Amino acid sequence: MTLPDEGKLLRIFIGESDKHEGLPLFEWIVRKAREQGLAGATVLRGLEGFGAQSRLHTAKILRLSSDLPVIIEIVDTEEKIETFLPLIDEAIDEGLATVAKVAVWFYQSGTHKS
Repeated sequence: MTLPDEGKLLRIFIGESDKHEGLPLFEWIVRKAREQGLAGATVLRGLEGFGAQSRLHTAKILRLSSDLPVIIEIVDTEEKIETFLPLIDEAIDEGLATVAKVAVWFYQSGTHKS
């Protein structure tokens, strides 16, 4: 698979304890992205954050949260990102999704030809 020089970055901010169809929501989104043939997805776990309800979630020992922030990042073409958004929209009850233009420097599978 190749990507054009310009793509879109979809960034989804949710909580670690969010669920959909019996799975952690981040896991469900990554599986859905793979099923839809998107270039790839990465899940990042945050140490601290707050969202629309301004409730602080933190990994500090004295205030250990079981609902740390999670960010899912997906880069692909504008068309694929725009097609993917409606598929996940109804699964996300609480969160934020942003889309930004990105320059794709390379997208390699690790199998270089000599």
